[in-house]
Amino acid sequence: MAEIILTVGTRKGLFIGRKRGGSNTWRFDDGPYFNAQAVYSVAIDARSDTPRLLVGGDSSHYGPSVFHSDDLGRTWTEPAKAAVKFPKDTGASLERVWQLHPAAAEPDVVYAGTEPAALYKSRDRGETFELVRPLWEHPTRDKWVPGGGGEGLHTVLTDPRDPDAVTVAVSTAGVFRTLDGGKSWAPSNDGVSAVFLPDPNPEFGQCVHKVARDAVDPDRLYLQNHWGVFRSDDAGAHWTDIGEGLPSDFGFAAVAHPHRADTAYVFPINADMDRVPADHRCRVYRTSDAGRSWEPLSAGLPSEDHYGTVLRDAMCSDGQDPAGIYFGNRNGEVFASADDGDSWQELASHLPDVLCVRAAAIG
Repeated sequence: MAEIILTVGTRKGLFIGRKRGGSNTWRFDDGPYFNAQAVYSVAIDARSDTPRLLVGGDSSHYGPSVFHSDDLGRTWTEPAKAAVKFPKDTGASLERVWQLHPAAAEPDVVYAGTEPAALYKSRDRGETFELVRPLWEHPTRDKWVPGGGGEGLHTVLTDPRDPDAVTVAVSTAGVFRTLDGGKSWAPSNDGVSAVFLPDPNPEFGQCVHKVARDAVDPDRLYLQNHWGVFRSDDAGAHWTDIGEGLPSDFGFAAVAHPHRADTAYVFPINADMDRVPADHRCRVYRTSDAGRSWEPLSAGLPSEDHYGTVLRDAMCSDGQDPAGIYFGNRNGEVFASADDGDSWQELASHLPDVLCVRAAAIG
């Protein structure tokens, strides 16, 4: 049976868990990999016969880099020259790689999202990257303002039907879309509120935290905002508030079920000035009707007061059906569900604070 691999990027390195399909027993490699590096981004690229792991590491001494492994994390390669680097004429330098995304419709293409907010494209499975200049040179850029965690391009969504259609999200510039392979970009935030601005409905400037694509309808997107949970039914052209029924509509993570229509998950946080789980309870919320209603999922999760914040890339699915759903928090705990979120088990505790998690079935 397939092996499930779970990668956990933390403030001080990468941890890798493995289990055989059908088993509930996990084993974690001796670790961490990239000791003392902050791992903000991981991708598991299973599009070819040889899966590749990609990691965006950030060394406080050597700076950020992108590493890859073709043996599921047992050995790693760093390119001789920086894989992601700002051209000299931009006057910018790379702070970190927030996102690594294998394209849905182009087998060798991988996108990287960075801080400062920029999009890079690789055509060799993540070994070299090129700056997507039209977004970097967008006429609104000089008005983008960094969010609390910096000015990061943290979400990349590619359309499985059309390689020229790409959606990105930037904190705090909002959602931008291209339909021509990156030659031109337009803000795509109609209906997304920005309650912290004098004009709460600007064309851009929203603090979008994460965007996820529905498994069945590629035009349906789910968006977790800095206050507000939204849905789009037209690939991001317009957005509708679907936060009613949640204990708080503030949060960071948003994940779509990998196979079921209208099904998505969020982890509500009390408030922007109180960044702990809503009501101090460790609960994932799931919608099965595209946001018309929400249900709390907590069986097997801590029942006492809880303070573990789940960051924007610290919740994911493994692509299976039933879906494995995973999340980690800033307490250094990692939880997993093998049944669409109905029940949970703790996989790890006392890790450094968790920045990102990614999982996939291999083989």
